[in-house]
Amino acid sequence: MSAQQDLSGKVIIVTGATGILGESFIHAIADAGGIVGVLGRNEKVATERTNAILQKGGQAIALIADVTDEASLIKARNLIVEKYGRIDGLVNAAGGNMPDAVVQPGADIFKLNIDALKQVVDLNLFGTVLPTQVFGEEIAKTGKGSIVNISSMSAQRAITRVLGYSLAKTAIDAYTKWFAVELANRYKDAIRMNAIAPGFFLTEQNRNLLTNSDGSYTERGNLVIKQTPFKRFGAPEELIGALIWLLGDASAFVTGTIINVDGGFAVFSGV
Repeated sequence: MSAQQDLSGKVIIVTGATGILGESFIHAIADAGGIVGVLGRNEKVATERTNAILQKGGQAIALIADVTDEASLIKARNLIVEKYGRIDGLVNAAGGNMPDAVVQPGADIFKLNIDALKQVVDLNLFGTVLPTQVFGEEIAKTGKGSIVNISSMSAQRAITRVLGYSLAKTAIDAYTKWFAVELANRYKDAIRMNAIAPGFFLTEQNRNLLTNSDGSYTERGNLVIKQTPFKRFGAPEELIGALIWLLGDASAFVTGTIINVDGGFAVFSGV
């Protein structure tokens, strides 16, 4: 591993660490030498994943918090600062969709479930903004750090059914650019913010939309594969190259950027 990819001694919080992508992220950071704050609502899973890192000789701490609850985030921040004395990075991986916010084919689009849409926006957008407020303040005290948000193809292309998720992830792109500039205005190149925009990966939120119980593709899954030049879904570990690069010194002159990891989905016209 090159020195620029080495995260040794860096304390990095990963929200949504109890999810599928989050699991890949925490192990990648630990393998690069980072100290991982495994943050999620599910205490059992967070503890199991923390223990798995410890058993491999890595360093990690379970942090039980809801990304939309400031008090629980502050408690988590205080816990990790008390133990390690600093925070060097944040990965805002918490997010997802919910069934009531999915607009079904043939549904009346003038009778949307506004409450469900608001909940999805709250989780994905403010579930990124709020952890940045809480943990970013400590990164500023450390003096140098990197924040990585998770965007989506739905911020770049109109993808049917997922309106609330699309609204939130489009806002994440705007937030990433805006906040990166304001960080630079105040801290120059010391604190950076970027985002990764995954293509289609099989996670809890979309597995039932893309695959049948026997593993075959649904109609929607086949449409995604048709639109993806690589003609397959992504694997969680295929995001970690971009993640470690953005967290480390190799990307020291990169900020406000959204990196697509999508098998070509965003650039293909379909023709």
